[in-house]
Amino acid sequence: MKLVIAQMKHETNTFSPVPTPLSRFATGCDVPPEGAAAVAAYRGTGSAIAAFIDLAEAAGADYVVPIAAAASPSGPVDNAAFETMAGRICDAVAQGCDAVLLDLHGAMVTQTHDDGEGELLRRIRAINPTVPIGVALDMHTNLYDAMGAHSNVIAGYHTYPHVDVYETGLRAGRAVLAMLAGKAKPTMAWGRAPMLPHVMRQGSDDSPNKELQARCRAIEGEGALCASLFVGFPNADIEFAGLSVVVVTDNDQPQAERWRDELLALAWAQRQAFVYQIEPLTTSMARAKALADAKPPGSGPVVLLDHSDNCASGGTMDTMTVLGAMLDAGLDDAAAFAIFDPTAVQQMIAAGVGQEITLQLGGKLDMPSIGLTGQPRSVTGRIKLLCDGRYRNRGPMFGGELSDMGPTAVLDTGKIQIVVISNHVEPHDLAAFTAVGIAPERCRFLMLKSRVHWRAGLRSLAHAVVECAGTGVCSSDYALLGLHQVRRPIYPIDAM
Repeated sequence: MKLVIAQMKHETNTFSPVPTPLSRFATGCDVPPEGAAAVAAYRGTGSAIAAFIDLAEAAGADYVVPIAAAASPSGPVDNAAFETMAGRICDAVAQGCDAVLLDLHGAMVTQTHDDGEGELLRRIRAINPTVPIGVALDMHTNLYDAMGAHSNVIAGYHTYPHVDVYETGLRAGRAVLAMLAGKAKPTMAWGRAPMLPHVMRQGSDDSPNKELQARCRAIEGEGALCASLFVGFPNADIEFAGLSVVVVTDNDQPQAERWRDELLALAWAQRQAFVYQIEPLTTSMARAKALADAKPPGSGPVVLLDHSDNCASGGTMDTMTVLGAMLDAGLDDAAAFAIFDPTAVQQMIAAGVGQEITLQLGGKLDMPSIGLTGQPRSVTGRIKLLCDGRYRNRGPMFGGELSDMGPTAVLDTGKIQIVVISNHVEPHDLAAFTAVGIAPERCRFLMLKSRVHWRAGLRSLAHAVVECAGTGVCSSDYALLGLHQVRRPIYPIDAM
């Protein structure tokens, strides 16, 4: 038995000005790893591709890994990057295999294709119309019909923050291996609901997604091979952005369709609960100060979420709106993670640790898609630390995987320690802070450019949470985004 195992992951924010060349799909190196290097990079990690590798080795199968490519969310993927990645995978399939196991995202938009994953699968099917294909997808998949039509098994994460990525790989991989062994005949039903849930209301430990994902797990307990509800990624102006469902059964198409319809109906009934109400930033700052003043000593930081500029949703990570409000409010004993500003990092490297410096920080990237220009802010502080910015995640999210912030500096204003980075990395792991010598649990305030993923490794530290509406292409304001390509009518843009 020979398997082709590959990874090609990107969540595309079509409003993001951050480019997505092939180099963005490589962590800690110049190009995405292949072959033995790819296996070494991901074996033992909390990824779906690691699950595929483990399943293949446990089954005694031969396998090849033509590419393992994962990029932080950003703008549409360069055509050249997509062609390279898809070409590596298709070439491996053309050399012959018994099955294909793919660790994809489900929300990849390229310069040419709104459905990058569907285009890859279409090409594989053109090479081998009958080869079994299993796919692990992110919960933020924007499902196009080509994904279902050209695969045999689809499994999606049940958690957001995504702490079951490895387990999702197991679900997809086991169903395909059972198919190869003649022990199962996967049949699949998929569909969409005309709704665009706000990301800030998608957490799987919050209602209504908590109950919806629990029902998916229950359906699997009742006999489905895989049951997945995708909340979708709304910061992509494409036709089929939004909520969808895929159910895979063992040779029971009518039951797959019944479960699909049940999940879609349950989600539609809860559509109003997926709407996020934005709080004015001035109100958020005042509330944060009041919460900090009232909290007992040693009870953990008040976390301020700069959720409109989250790089894990394609944000530039360099808007200064929320950090500026903290500086203006005089918040002290605080840490901020992070500002993406490679130029400022190089200035601090040139000055050296211990030196005082005044920088025009952040605001280097314009956001023409939403009519914003970058607005740097003059910040003065002491350079506390310089480092290479590399660390391995402790988990539970992406445990064991390498994160690379690039050259990194900590600027201490006397009140706020500001982490300044050269590569986009979201703060969802405690190791992000230990790598730069900050103990977040001891801070009075902790500003994070994150939406929901921060909960994976840091939520237990928080005394309270304040969601701060700054500026950026991850905005939850659909009117600001001006979604023109998404199908209509769709809730909550349209009254339904």
